[in-house]
Amino acid sequence: MAFTPQNFERLLGTPGMSDILLKNHFTLYEGYVKNVNALDAAFETMATEGKVGTPEWSELRRRYGWEWNGMRLHELYFGNMSVGGKALAPGVALETAIIAKWGSVDGWVQDFKKTGAMRGIGWVMLVADTISGQLTNIWVNEHDVGHLAGATPLLVMDVFEHAFMIDYGLKRADYIEAFFAAIDWSVAETRFGQ
Repeated sequence: MAFTPQNFERLLGTPGMSDILLKNHFTLYEGYVKNVNALDAAFETMATEGKVGTPEWSELRRRYGWEWNGMRLHELYFGNMSVGGKALAPGVALETAIIAKWGSVDGWVQDFKKTGAMRGIGWVMLVADTISGQLTNIWVNEHDVGHLAGATPLLVMDVFEHAFMIDYGLKRADYIEAFFAAIDWSVAETRFGQ
């Protein structure tokens, strides 16, 4: 089964993110989808040729996590944004859980933003542990390094340079503010309820 890139053009016109930046970012995401499909096809071919377990197959298997997570993390990232954003509704389960962990929504915001401002490239996510329900903010250094096993991503922010450099240069904090203005909290709340 081949994957089809999702269309996120609904985000064009997002304040604080130029259409050029977004279109470039969509193209990068589409490349991950293309590479996942190419790897899946290569695995099928290698299986018919008896090459499963070869060094070449092993290296492609290692690469798969990078491409897959690049695809899915971008879908989660674009999926939790909307033009103009949507505020976290008071009293919803996610707000209650955030307050229980950080003392206030503002406490969480500060923690999340400071995590996003750390030096380096990667992703910042608010995640929920599927076993304990515990929330935490995490830094994922690369697509395939730093994920917490059993943690469900609720809110995802891309902090690779391609997400902000065209519009903000080195001013990552300004990009983070633009991202926060575009958060669609209804998506994060739905993910929390799953």
